[in-house]
Amino acid sequence: MPQGRNKKQLTKRTRRGDKGFPKATIAFYGPDNEKATKVVCGIIKTKGSDAGPLKKWFTKTDIRKSEKVIAEVLLFIEEQQAQTVLMADRIIGCPHEEIVDYPEGEYCPECPFWKNRDRMTHEIIH
Repeated sequence: MPQGRNKKQLTKRTRRGDKGFPKATIAFYGPDNEKATKVVCGIIKTKGSDAGPLKKWFTKTDIRKSEKVIAEVLLFIEEQQAQTVLMADRIIGCPHEEIVDYPEGEYCPECPFWKNRDRMTHEIIH
């Protein structure tokens, strides 16, 4: 399989625009704004509904470069018959989960980059 084929297919799906429901949402998370180690794909079945089902993938390397993981994301999207694919264009936070991996209301001790930082702009919040 040519390198990057799955990533190109995923990007193509996002560029198709809003084709209705179900909608797949894709978000990347990492210890900083350079390396994504987690991707989450949620399916929104109908307008106003919460995301579900939800699937997560983890790697030690940059997950955005993993053709295997991207292929699994595409397969999940197809299995859920998503008509629209929405994907964040950047890493949007720490891969660890509040309450699950660290106490509620605190910052992740493993990802100091995200402490006091806006998840969308990556700028420091005062």
